[in-house]
Amino acid sequence: MTFARSLTFAAAGVTLALGLGAAGAADAQTKMKFTLDWAFQGPTSAFLVAEQKGYYKAAGLDPTIDAGQGSAGALQRVATGAYEMGFADINALIEYNAKNPEAPVKAVMMGYDAPPFGVYALKSSGIKTPKDLEGKKLGAPVFDASFKLFPSYAAKVGIDKSKITYVNLTPPLREPSLKNRSVDFISGHYFSSILDLEKIGVKQEDVIAFPYADAGMDFYGNAVVASPKFIKENPAAVKAFVAATVKAWKEIVANPEVGIKAAKTRDGLIDEALEMKRLKMSIERNVVTKYVKENGFGGVDMARLQRSSDAVAAAIGLAKAPKAADLFEEGFLPPKAERMMK
Repeated sequence: MTFARSLTFAAAGVTLALGLGAAGAADAQTKMKFTLDWAFQGPTSAFLVAEQKGYYKAAGLDPTIDAGQGSAGALQRVATGAYEMGFADINALIEYNAKNPEAPVKAVMMGYDAPPFGVYALKSSGIKTPKDLEGKKLGAPVFDASFKLFPSYAAKVGIDKSKITYVNLTPPLREPSLKNRSVDFISGHYFSSILDLEKIGVKQEDVIAFPYADAGMDFYGNAVVASPKFIKENPAAVKAFVAATVKAWKEIVANPEVGIKAAKTRDGLIDEALEMKRLKMSIERNVVTKYVKENGFGGVDMARLQRSSDAVAAAIGLAKAPKAADLFEEGFLPPKAERMMK
């Protein structure tokens, strides 16, 4: 059976499974493991909503959802087959596939249509423009997507990257290091760094942010990815997972409290007020973009993705940029009408 034909059969199975009256959906549950890129937080709560409300179960799935320790680690989990699917930065996927072209991991649903990447400094440092970052210390984990893409940002805004001192920090030390001035600026996801700084007593109005998107950098952010083996052997499960996740994501966009409740159920120690801010920030800045409002959630513009792949390759010195078709498989998405968001 060809891949395209198998997806045709898969579509019928998903339609039945997600119609809540599906006979036998719970009788043959597909067990699978799904890894997040980071902790249980507001922006990733859609996966928990789909799990806790039974959307995955209704689709014939029995996923185990685990926290992660970064996109690179999440991709490694999926690529090795330890996990069937995951949520990871597509720019890290570009790097992985460029270095492992024989068995590329593919994205099957885009989560962050607009990238959350950026760099952040304290206004009291005197930094006012990107050019002011020259001669300063940038602190971040070396695997951080914003850190890896900083050379591309620097080229875009006219910063001489050779005039930057790079300091490798573990994630827990990133924001505290900015607060105590052991580094001059940090890189990270906007909805993470801004709110993690707030958590340790730094007010948002005391931070100057330079989001990469504001400089016209047309990157994508995190996407749902699947292992080559799982895509080949169980395309129906991949399609079912995506459809159930889209359903949950639409629900939390309409009512973010649903997402925070799900995250709190999974991790009782989260700060609900902080995670609500984080979730709303991610929805407004990264999820429900102009493109998503016009074209539906979860898909990509393949020409834009190719430009992103080319830019990432140039930024981190890859010999060849992966083709967009080797990064994203559109066939697992529900119809556009089912993916529309306001």
